[in-house]
Amino acid sequence: MIQEGLLWYDDDPGRSIADKVSRAVQRYQQKHGHAPDVCYVHPGQVREDGLRVGVVNIGLVKVLPAKTVLPHHFWLGVLDKRPKVVKVQNIADSVAQVTA
Repeated sequence: MIQEGLLWYDDDPGRSIADKVSRAVQRYQQKHGHAPDVCYVHPGQVREDGLRVGVVNIGLVKVLPAKTVLPHHFWLGVLDKRPKVVKVQNIADSVAQVTA
């Protein structure tokens, strides 16, 4: 999940996906003061540019398909890498349930 991000729009048919992502990364760095590490794009855009979905890195930015992103939009950000914490109210009860 992205904690802070930037939604970038670029429908210029003369630019490649790599160029569009690079321009969006520059704007993200201006706005947030650091580089993003992920960019979500519409799956159709990745296929149009001949890139393999889910494998593409443009610089240090991993480009991933997302059905929820509209065509010509680029959603950039930094992935939240904090581990998910599961709250257990009573460890003894949890152990008792597992061993029962």
